[in-house]
Amino acid sequence: MYRRRSVQPPAIHTVIPVFIGFDPRETVAFHVLAHSIHARASEPVSITPLVLGQLKGVLTRERHALQSSDFSFSRFLTPHLCGAQGWSVFMDCDMLMLEDIARLWALRDERYAVMVVKHEHRPKETVKFLGEPQSKYEKKNWSSVMLFNNARCAALTPEYVNRASGLELHQFKWLTSEALIGALPDRWNHLVGYDAPRSDAALVHYTQGGPYFPEYVHCEYSEAWRAERRRMLEPDTGNAP
Repeated sequence: MYRRRSVQPPAIHTVIPVFIGFDPRETVAFHVLAHSIHARASEPVSITPLVLGQLKGVLTRERHALQSSDFSFSRFLTPHLCGAQGWSVFMDCDMLMLEDIARLWALRDERYAVMVVKHEHRPKETVKFLGEPQSKYEKKNWSSVMLFNNARCAALTPEYVNRASGLELHQFKWLTSEALIGALPDRWNHLVGYDAPRSDAALVHYTQGGPYFPEYVHCEYSEAWRAERRRMLEPDTGNAP
Protein backbone atom coordinates (compact mmCIF):
# COMPACT_ATOMS: atom_id res chain seq x y z
CA MET A 1 0.00 0.00 0.00
CA TYR A 2 1.32 3.40 -0.93
CA ARG A 3 2.13 5.59 2.01
CA ARG A 4 2.29 9.30 1.63
CA ARG A 5 5.61 10.62 2.79
CA SER A 6 5.30 13.22 5.51
CA VAL A 7 6.62 16.57 4.46
CA GLN A 8 8.55 18.45 7.09
CA PRO A 9 7.92 22.18 7.21
CA PRO A 10 10.95 24.24 6.25
CA ALA A 11 13.11 25.41 9.10
CA ILE A 12 12.39 28.95 10.19
CA HIS A 13 15.53 31.05 10.45
CA THR A 14 15.57 34.11 12.65
CA VAL A 15 17.24 37.08 11.01
CA ILE A 16 19.97 38.49 13.23
CA PRO A 17 19.37 42.27 13.45
CA VAL A 18 22.68 44.13 13.62
CA PHE A 19 22.94 47.88 14.11
CA ILE A 20 26.28 49.53 13.41
CA GLY A 21 27.29 53.00 14.51
CA PHE A 22 27.89 55.22 11.48
CA ASP A 23 30.17 58.23 11.18
CA PRO A 24 30.81 59.71 7.70
CA ARG A 25 34.51 60.01 8.53
CA GLU A 26 34.62 56.22 8.83
CA THR A 27 32.35 55.22 5.96
CA VAL A 28 34.90 52.71 4.69
CA ALA A 29 35.07 51.16 8.16
CA PHE A 30 31.31 50.56 8.20
CA HIS A 31 31.33 48.84 4.81
CA VAL A 32 34.32 46.63 5.57
CA LEU A 33 32.78 45.59 8.89
CA ALA A 34 29.45 44.81 7.22
CA HIS A 35 31.24 42.75 4.58
CA SER A 36 33.19 40.84 7.22
CA ILE A 37 29.94 39.98 9.02
CA HIS A 38 28.09 38.78 5.92
CA ALA A 39 31.10 36.85 4.59
CA ARG A 40 31.24 34.65 7.72
CA ALA A 41 27.59 34.45 8.76
CA SER A 42 25.86 31.06 8.72
CA GLU A 43 22.44 32.60 9.42
CA PRO A 44 20.55 35.50 7.78
CA VAL A 45 21.73 38.91 8.98
CA SER A 46 20.21 42.37 8.49
CA ILE A 47 22.59 45.27 8.98
CA THR A 48 21.39 48.81 9.71
CA PRO A 49 23.78 51.76 9.87
CA LEU A 50 22.76 54.34 12.47
CA VAL A 51 23.01 57.37 10.17
CA LEU A 52 22.14 60.57 12.02
CA GLY A 53 20.41 62.06 8.98
CA GLN A 54 17.98 59.14 9.06
CA LEU A 55 17.21 59.65 12.76
CA LYS A 56 15.93 63.21 12.56
CA GLY A 57 13.00 63.63 14.90
CA VAL A 58 14.16 60.63 16.93
CA LEU A 59 17.61 61.74 18.08
CA THR A 60 17.40 65.48 18.69
CA ARG A 61 20.09 66.14 21.30
CA GLU A 62 22.93 68.54 20.51
CA ARG A 63 26.41 67.18 19.93
CA HIS A 64 28.45 67.14 23.16
CA ALA A 65 32.01 68.49 23.32
CA LEU A 66 33.29 65.10 24.54
CA GLN A 67 31.41 63.15 21.86
CA SER A 68 34.04 61.47 19.68
CA SER A 69 31.72 59.96 17.05
CA ASP A 70 28.28 60.43 15.52
CA PHE A 71 27.03 57.27 17.19
CA SER A 72 27.99 58.01 20.80
CA PHE A 73 24.29 58.26 21.70
CA SER A 74 22.39 56.82 18.74
CA ARG A 75 23.48 53.30 19.76
CA PHE A 76 21.05 53.41 22.67
CA LEU A 77 18.12 53.75 20.28
CA THR A 78 18.64 50.20 19.03
CA PRO A 79 15.91 48.60 21.22
CA HIS A 80 13.46 51.34 20.22
CA LEU A 81 14.20 50.82 16.52
CA CYS A 82 13.39 47.12 17.03
CA GLY A 83 10.01 47.96 18.51
CA ALA A 84 11.21 46.75 21.92
CA GLN A 85 10.87 43.15 20.73
CA GLY A 86 13.31 40.27 20.46
CA TRP A 87 17.06 40.68 20.65
CA SER A 88 19.44 42.87 18.66
CA VAL A 89 23.15 43.51 18.29
CA PHE A 90 24.92 46.86 18.32
CA MET A 91 28.57 47.41 17.49
CA ASP A 92 30.85 50.34 16.69
CA CYS A 93 31.90 50.68 13.06
CA ASP A 94 35.66 50.57 13.75
CA MET A 95 35.65 46.80 14.00
CA LEU A 96 36.35 43.66 11.99
CA MET A 97 34.41 40.40 12.37
CA LEU A 98 36.62 37.32 12.21
CA GLU A 99 34.07 34.65 13.17
CA ASP A 100 30.47 33.71 12.47
CA ILE A 101 28.18 36.26 14.12
CA ALA A 102 25.75 33.41 14.80
CA ARG A 103 28.15 32.32 17.55
CA LEU A 104 27.78 35.70 19.21
CA TRP A 105 24.00 35.57 18.71
CA ALA A 106 23.90 32.15 20.38
CA LEU A 107 25.20 33.68 23.63
CA ARG A 108 21.86 35.43 24.31
CA ASP A 109 20.70 34.80 27.86
CA GLU A 110 17.19 35.77 28.95
CA ARG A 111 18.40 36.50 32.48
CA TYR A 112 19.91 39.75 31.23
CA ALA A 113 18.69 43.00 29.71
CA VAL A 114 21.99 43.62 27.94
CA MET A 115 25.19 41.64 27.44
CA VAL A 116 28.64 43.16 26.94
CA VAL A 117 32.35 42.47 27.27
CA LYS A 118 33.17 43.86 30.71
CA HIS A 119 36.49 45.52 29.97
CA GLU A 120 38.70 47.09 32.60
CA HIS A 121 39.85 49.73 30.16
CA ARG A 122 41.77 52.73 31.46
CA PRO A 123 43.30 54.59 28.50
CA LYS A 124 46.38 56.66 29.27
CA GLU A 125 46.13 58.95 26.25
CA THR A 126 43.80 61.96 26.17
CA VAL A 127 43.41 62.16 22.36
CA LYS A 128 42.53 59.47 19.81
CA PHE A 129 41.84 59.39 16.07
CA LEU A 130 41.31 62.68 14.22
CA GLY A 131 42.16 64.58 17.39
CA GLU A 132 38.98 63.45 19.11
CA PRO A 133 38.98 63.42 22.94
CA GLN A 134 39.66 60.17 24.73
CA SER A 135 37.26 60.16 27.67
CA LYS A 136 37.95 58.11 30.79
CA TYR A 137 35.10 56.64 32.79
CA GLU A 138 34.00 53.45 34.53
CA LYS A 139 32.74 50.75 32.11
CA LYS A 140 34.75 52.28 29.27
CA ASN A 141 34.01 50.47 25.98
CA TRP A 142 31.33 48.21 27.47
CA SER A 143 28.78 49.86 25.17
CA SER A 144 30.84 49.35 21.99
CA VAL A 145 29.36 45.84 21.53
CA MET A 146 25.97 45.15 23.06
CA LEU A 147 23.50 42.30 22.83
CA PHE A 148 20.19 43.97 23.67
CA ASN A 149 17.26 42.04 25.13
CA ASN A 150 15.02 44.72 23.65
CA ALA A 151 11.88 44.32 25.76
CA ARG A 152 13.94 44.60 28.94
CA CYS A 153 15.49 47.88 27.77
CA ALA A 154 12.20 49.78 27.88
CA ALA A 155 13.87 52.70 29.66
CA LEU A 156 15.74 53.56 26.46
CA THR A 157 12.96 55.64 24.93
CA PRO A 158 13.92 58.43 22.52
CA GLU A 159 12.92 60.92 25.22
CA TYR A 160 15.32 59.38 27.72
CA VAL A 161 18.19 58.97 25.23
CA ASN A 162 17.84 62.63 24.25
CA ARG A 163 18.02 63.97 27.79
CA ALA A 164 20.26 61.52 29.69
CA SER A 165 23.91 62.32 30.28
CA GLY A 166 26.64 60.39 28.54
CA LEU A 167 27.63 58.69 31.77
CA GLU A 168 24.06 57.67 32.53
CA LEU A 169 23.85 55.97 29.16
CA HIS A 170 27.32 54.43 28.85
CA GLN A 171 27.42 53.28 32.47
CA PHE A 172 24.03 51.56 32.10
CA LYS A 173 22.36 53.62 34.81
CA TRP A 174 19.09 53.17 32.91
CA LEU A 175 18.95 49.64 34.34
CA THR A 176 17.47 48.99 37.76
CA SER A 177 20.35 46.71 38.70
CA GLU A 178 23.85 45.91 37.45
CA ALA A 179 22.86 42.26 37.80
CA LEU A 180 20.96 42.77 34.53
CA ILE A 181 24.27 43.23 32.65
CA GLY A 182 25.52 39.88 31.37
CA ALA A 183 29.13 39.19 30.47
CA LEU A 184 30.31 38.18 26.99
CA PRO A 185 33.68 36.48 26.40
CA ASP A 186 36.31 39.16 25.83
CA ARG A 187 37.25 37.71 22.43
CA TRP A 188 34.04 39.36 21.14
CA ASN A 189 35.49 42.85 21.66
CA HIS A 190 39.26 42.67 21.39
CA LEU A 191 40.69 46.14 21.97
CA VAL A 192 43.58 46.71 19.58
CA GLY A 193 46.47 48.47 21.26
CA TYR A 194 45.18 47.75 24.75
CA ASP A 195 44.49 44.02 25.06
CA ALA A 196 47.35 41.57 24.76
CA PRO A 197 47.59 40.12 21.22
CA ARG A 198 45.65 36.88 20.82
CA SER A 199 45.06 34.42 18.01
CA ASP A 200 41.41 33.71 18.83
CA ALA A 201 39.92 37.22 18.62
CA ALA A 202 36.42 36.96 17.15
CA LEU A 203 35.64 40.67 16.83
CA VAL A 204 38.51 43.15 16.57
CA HIS A 205 37.99 46.73 17.77
CA TYR A 206 40.31 49.47 16.48
CA THR A 207 39.27 51.79 19.27
CA GLN A 208 42.33 54.08 19.10
CA GLY A 209 42.04 54.44 15.33
CA GLY A 210 41.56 52.07 12.42
CA PRO A 211 44.12 51.12 9.75
CA TYR A 212 42.22 53.35 7.31
CA PHE A 213 43.82 56.34 9.10
CA PRO A 214 47.49 57.01 8.20
CA GLU A 215 48.50 57.18 11.85
CA TYR A 216 47.31 53.61 12.50
CA VAL A 217 48.15 51.96 9.21
CA HIS A 218 50.44 49.41 10.92
CA CYS A 219 48.33 48.63 14.00
CA GLU A 220 47.52 45.08 15.12
CA TYR A 221 45.16 43.31 12.69
CA SER A 222 45.77 46.03 10.06
CA GLU A 223 46.65 43.44 7.41
CA ALA A 224 43.48 41.50 8.19
CA TRP A 225 41.44 44.68 7.69
CA ARG A 226 43.12 45.51 4.36
CA ALA A 227 42.64 41.92 3.15
CA GLU A 228 38.93 42.20 3.98
CA ARG A 229 38.70 45.47 2.08
CA ARG A 230 40.31 43.87 -0.98
CA ARG A 231 37.87 40.95 -0.87
CA MET A 232 34.99 43.41 -0.64
CA LEU A 233 36.14 45.42 -3.67
CA GLU A 234 37.31 42.65 -5.98
CA PRO A 235 34.83 40.51 -7.96
CA ASP A 236 34.57 36.89 -6.88
CA THR A 237 35.38 34.93 -10.03
CA GLY A 238 35.48 31.61 -8.24
CA ASN A 239 39.18 31.28 -8.98
CA ALA A 240 40.47 32.51 -5.65
CA PRO A 241 43.01 30.16 -4.06
